[in-house]
Amino acid sequence: MAQVTIEQRPLYDVLPVGQQIMFSVSDNTTVATKFKVKFVAEVHVSNQNINLSNNNARIGLFKTTPNNKGVGIFDLRSILETFVKPDNEGSKFGNGSRYKGTEVAHPVHLIDKFAVSENAIKFFAVQFFVEWAEGPDDSLQHGGFKNTGQFIIFNGVLPYDYPLTLENGDFGYGLAENYWHLSKSGGGKFLTNAPATFGAGVGEANYRAKARLTDYGTLPFLDWLPDPTTNDVVKFEFFYYYQGVLQDSESLNYGWTPGGVTNFGKWVYQYLVYFGAFPANLRSWSTKFQALITAGTIDHYFIRPHNTEGGAPGYYIDIICPNGEGYNKGYEMIRLTWLNQWGVWDYYTFNMKSTRSIKTKRIPYTQSSGTWNESTFKIAGWKGGKKNFRVNSTEKIKINTDFVNEAEGVWLEELMSSTEVYIIKEYESGDDSATITNKYIEPVTVTTSKYVTKTIANDKLMQYTFEIEKGKMQRTQSA
Repeated sequence: MAQVTIEQRPLYDVLPVGQQIMFSVSDNTTVATKFKVKFVAEVHVSNQNINLSNNNARIGLFKTTPNNKGVGIFDLRSILETFVKPDNEGSKFGNGSRYKGTEVAHPVHLIDKFAVSENAIKFFAVQFFVEWAEGPDDSLQHGGFKNTGQFIIFNGVLPYDYPLTLENGDFGYGLAENYWHLSKSGGGKFLTNAPATFGAGVGEANYRAKARLTDYGTLPFLDWLPDPTTNDVVKFEFFYYYQGVLQDSESLNYGWTPGGVTNFGKWVYQYLVYFGAFPANLRSWSTKFQALITAGTIDHYFIRPHNTEGGAPGYYIDIICPNGEGYNKGYEMIRLTWLNQWGVWDYYTFNMKSTRSIKTKRIPYTQSSGTWNESTFKIAGWKGGKKNFRVNSTEKIKINTDFVNEAEGVWLEELMSSTEVYIIKEYESGDDSATITNKYIEPVTVTTSKYVTKTIANDKLMQYTFEIEKGKMQRTQSA
């Protein structure tokens, strides 16, 4: 009787989709004694918990022949990665996320407090079985069904040289779940490669960013791991400082509030959450933060996720030019967001010199100098000669970082290779929420083709220059 055995599977149940997702299966008796043997993988992908006994989430059947060792090997990456994509809008699931307290559709970067993922994370599971024939001319039979457990994939990518954990040398491999486990003992992290320093607690990696009081941004994180019945984050603590002195503090409970999540049980949305952590997001709901802005008594703040174990690694945000003084010597500041390695968003405000230029493409034609379709020929002074039928202009901007350290330089390499990059416009206090759909986010492409990593030893003060091109042409009327 056919009986499939799973010889290899991913080591952990949570994994970035951009890696080899390997399974190997065997059925030695069937391979040795039957004809036309193939191993079959029935793959199911869904936003909800998967029941392999029905076909509601089945996305396809995939077959392979036994190799020289009599096993079938499947790499499901190319299949599964088509089912996840970036989250560009605030979620509509459950209570949904908010923008300035409203439910109007909005970019995910502008959320007040929390938003869950709707596109970047999925469940998947596989049912394996074997297909064979009793004789060369007999019809095919199927049997030996074997189910995997349920896995979670998210829109991350692992480079080939990324260090992975092995089990028994060959059974499975993967990036450990506690790599993202936001607990004090787990030492996890937000889904960012922003450089870490060591600050608030011994052995706790903390991240540091610079932002204007008008800058939006999120800190994405994975929750409910590794135990899907207990959430890692129960609240966020905020500590507001001015000239090294604590001015005020507050906490924000993470629960069933707009955009928050309790244990949905069956939904995958709960596992990837965006937290609106930057100044413009806080200004939409925090009266304490807004009061400090009005008083001019805040120059940085610290955010710490908190759970039953205590405070987890947190995030510092330094305010650029908090009192409107000439910190950046009057340069126009440009804030970019880009899709990072983990399939979510990183941010950087370029606060040094920027230079704009216009690249124009003209479509010319030659016009007649008079009227040829009337009873007499008439000359008009505004007619005739070479003219432009249409003029399309594309704006390019050359932007410069502040002086950075080596770790920030390595982090900014991701901007070069990211497939999605956007300019994020600044917060406006009197903004009409009904007009935000295309106001705050502007797509651009990075046209810089060479990135030279700098070091303190070689370069002393390090600064990086990027050139970006706006994705939308400035069109004019056609002649």
